[in-house]
Amino acid sequence: MIRNSRQALSASVAAIVLAACAPTGSAPASGAKGDTAGPAAAAPTAEALLALDRQANEAYFQGDGGFFEGFLSDKLVMQEGGSRLSKAQVIKMISGGKCDVADGWSMTEPQMSKIDDDTYALSYVATVEGSCTADGKTSKLPSPVRASTVWARNGERWQVVFHGENLIVDPAAPPAADGSGEPMTGDTSAGNASEAAAAPQADPITAALMAAENDVWEAWMTRDAGRIDALTTADMSFVNIFGTYLPNKAAAITEWTSEACDVKRFTLSNGVGTSVSPTVGILTVTGSVEGTCGEQDISGLEVYATTVYVRDGEAWKWAFGFNSPK
Repeated sequence: MIRNSRQALSASVAAIVLAACAPTGSAPASGAKGDTAGPAAAAPTAEALLALDRQANEAYFQGDGGFFEGFLSDKLVMQEGGSRLSKAQVIKMISGGKCDVADGWSMTEPQMSKIDDDTYALSYVATVEGSCTADGKTSKLPSPVRASTVWARNGERWQVVFHGENLIVDPAAPPAADGSGEPMTGDTSAGNASEAAAAPQADPITAALMAAENDVWEAWMTRDAGRIDALTTADMSFVNIFGTYLPNKAAAITEWTSEACDVKRFTLSNGVGTSVSPTVGILTVTGSVEGTCGEQDISGLEVYATTVYVRDGEAWKWAFGFNSPK
């Protein structure tokens, strides 16, 4: 789903540290659904999930909120400007807008990673020219964006439990929100929805997921490749704040253990966990860091992180991550 959201990226090269701040993942872990209950359910293809995402984009452009009643899971987790949106809030936001989009918009480079037998993360590049209007205000659609949708099996159908998008930019020279050197004008419908969002209710798994998230950030800060490997699943994938996609664990470890930045400490706050199933949970959290990148002080920079975890025995392993800029 191509969302009409404000993309506020820091112009500082030092912000590259946040591209590595949250780990990544996606793979079947022992103890996950399907490991002991007979043969695993058939996996979807990246092309099949992309076709569903395309249907969602078409409905979004038309402001067809009704389409999303069965398309979105009741356990949907989305962030907008650090605020979590419920399924009802997302549908209301979509229903209140309409987009004018040129022909030829595209969704390309689909890549799928497995979280467990019934949960998959799809990432792709969306390119579009157009604008969306909500509450009498019009904003340009950011493009190109790296989008990710996490799909969960519900009976015979697939439903969305997370969706996020980041403008694809050069980490060394991030542009203004609309790519023209000037900030985007006008509030967006998604932003309006997030302002009115009620405080989310934290699931009982929140404490366990926050502890797991803290361990991964600690391993990232200390550049501990072995610890990162142990805390994450085998089939990792991750989207950073610059719209860069890391497709696997090797790529993630290489980036997260880079010496480009020297981080002294980090803080995780506003953590809220949601149980998608007995073996899959989603955590949203705000992360901030103190340290340097090159010769620049990056203290105070923040990132909105969404992490999908899968249970491995008694532990939760980091499976898929999506970081958004503040």
